[in-house]
Amino acid sequence: MADRPSRYTRRVVAVCLLLVAAGLPGRPPATSTTDTARPTVLRMLQLNLCNSGRAGCYTGRSMAVAAEVIDTEAPDLVTLNEICQGDVPVLRRVFAAVHHGRGVVSAFQPAGDRPSGADTRCRNGQPYGVGLLARVETPDIPGGVHRGIHPTQDLADPEERAWLCVDVDRRLLACTTHLANTSYRVALAQCGHLLDTVLPTIRGNSGSVLAGDLNLRAGGDPDVRSCTPPDHQRVDDGALQHIVATGGVTICCRRSVPMREATDHPGLLATLVIDDRPPT
Repeated sequence: MADRPSRYTRRVVAVCLLLVAAGLPGRPPATSTTDTARPTVLRMLQLNLCNSGRAGCYTGRSMAVAAEVIDTEAPDLVTLNEICQGDVPVLRRVFAAVHHGRGVVSAFQPAGDRPSGADTRCRNGQPYGVGLLARVETPDIPGGVHRGIHPTQDLADPEERAWLCVDVDRRLLACTTHLANTSYRVALAQCGHLLDTVLPTIRGNSGSVLAGDLNLRAGGDPDVRSCTPPDHQRVDDGALQHIVATGGVTICCRRSVPMREATDHPGLLATLVIDDRPPT
């Protein structure tokens, strides 16, 4: 699904030809970040785990299923919504085992709680929010994590929605967010501010990709495409989860990953092709 079908079709065909020519299998590994002759190929997995323990979609099984999916699919990037802080190190261990001997980084950002001025909490007392896992070549780059609370919030909802980004080897700014589900207009404002203001400010010369439960649909009212800049690509799971990428990053081969009713969203898996060639 793209906002400019003809341009997207041409780019996807080119990417697919690239993947075939490179002999990449169904689970393509990332190309070496020292190889500037080829683009970098990364697989990104978006998961909404509904693991706060408070929502009606909570099953207590989503973490186990998420671990299985990460082990099976071997993504290079994982974005996590509706999780508890302690879920991140658990899934990081699975992720690190998949990428044995490679560098990995993880990050977590809690949602705010307006009544207390502190963090929103899971039923187990841990902070509740969004997280991110990434395979990197240089895990010790300083200043590689960016986070914040959206300036626009639904004042009728005590949860203050958050965003989180990780700089992946200064080649890609990988981000996630979980937008307001109580007001489509607020979700649209949060989406627009993140894509138009926040990400361009912090990404520097690298491309960026945002994955998350945006609580907006393509063709809905409002339409998620109205907050997507015209030079960005976007794919979705047919519902509320989206992956949005800037120019220089091509999204290919999107598919939904079954979560066996452990959560109320499927996984959303896509291949990213990042043009690492220096400008001429």
